[in-house]
Amino acid sequence: MIQKDFFKEKSAHYKSKSGSLYYYTKEGVYRYSNHWGRVANCRWSIEEIEDYKNQNYYVGYANWEDFFKLNSVEKVFYLKVDIEKGISKILKENKSDNDSKYLMSLEFAFKRQKEIKSLFKNYKWAKYYNEDINVLRSDLIKKLINSNKTLQELKLNLKKSLFEKP
Repeated sequence: MIQKDFFKEKSAHYKSKSGSLYYYTKEGVYRYSNHWGRVANCRWSIEEIEDYKNQNYYVGYANWEDFFKLNSVEKVFYLKVDIEKGISKILKENKSDNDSKYLMSLEFAFKRQKEIKSLFKNYKWAKYYNEDINVLRSDLIKKLINSNKTLQELKLNLKKSLFEKP
């Protein structure tokens, strides 16, 4: 997210039919809009907003290198999660990375991201475990971003492992 007054100092390079403004640089693009998520052939997410409300205007920025095809079925994406801040980000594999990451298709990464958001937002699921929710959440998220097992399977396995503790 960028300060809302960004476009007061700059004139937009493009204005969409819905009223979104775009300002292009060599490094990336600034966008002023009141709608985020899937837009035309892009998926935009706005971060660092405590109380996001659709139809409120925000200014966001994205580097050109962060854009990728939405219809990708190749397993070249992975999730990076900041447990402390409660946010997850989909990243594209960088061939120069030496870290081994669990790679997934873009569609699967979006599904996982939605499940992770739900784990941060909802608390009812944790009452059946008799364990600290932060520990449970962290454990489940680590397993979600490193596995193709369903969230339900992971929760059941977690429950079994907790009952097997001495």
